Amino acid sequence: MAEWTIDIAVAELLRRERDREDGGKVTERWPDLDLGTAYRIQDTVLDRKVRAGEAVVGVKLGLTSRAKQRRMGVDVPLTGWLTDAMTLAPGEPVRVGELIHPRAEPEIAFVMGERLSGPDVTAEQAMRAVGSVHAAFEVIDSRFRDFDFALPDVVADNASSSRFVVSDRPVAPGGLDLANEKCRLDVDGSTVDTATGAAVLGHPGNALALAANGLAERGLAIEPGWIVLTGGLTDAHPLRPGGTVSAEFASLGALSLTGTQ
Repeated sequence: MAEWTIDIAVAELLRRERDREDGGKVTERWPDLDLGTAYRIQDTVLDRKVRAGEAVVGVKLGLTSRAKQRRMGVDVPLTGWLTDAMTLAPGEPVRVGELIHPRAEPEIAFVMGERLSGPDVTAEQAMRAVGSVHAAFEVIDSRFRDFDFALPDVVADNASSSRFVVSDRPVAPGGLDLANEKCRLDVDGSTVDTATGAAVLGHPGNALALAANGLAERGLAIEPGWIVLTGGLTDAHPLRPGGTVSAEFASLGALSLTGTQ
């Protein structure tokens, strides 16, 4: 078995994304891949995209739900990057043909009012840096076959990032009870799941603090104006051409995504 390197893993993940082709896990070829190296792969992929013209617009949390951790066989939340190329405007359809096997999940998103830098940031401190709160959808799209990965794989793959949409209805964070913020998820007009903000590490502010502290270990911070996707409230559901997923939040309003070819 040929020895893999960061550059080889980066090139393979970028090729799969470009060619809309999944494949085996990086850890099948690199069994001792650790999380530190996996984040170096993630950051190098981002650097290649920025050099190609994309701009960083925020960060995302992945696998913040205990149920999703159990289903995917991992036990630690992770962070990834958001760029402008991933952004959808409210009402803009998801071009499913540009992706491999997209799945949509409702999330609570923050737009940052202030810079947030770790280490040792608490949820309370993190929430004080939030400018506004929004309903959001993330469309995840793993570059691994059947979404089958170990934790270092999904970290290297930028937490299965592909597209996201944030509601254009900002809500001030003061007075919101985000742990108890209810969300109902409908797929093609039928309710398939419900959740509250507590599904995200007990409170979305905990996810925000986790992201700030994790980035601090890499000498980075969350910048003003950045979007932070705090993690899926429910399981992610396949998005197909002609299909629609909708989320109704108690305080944050409603948001929908429709797939097209």
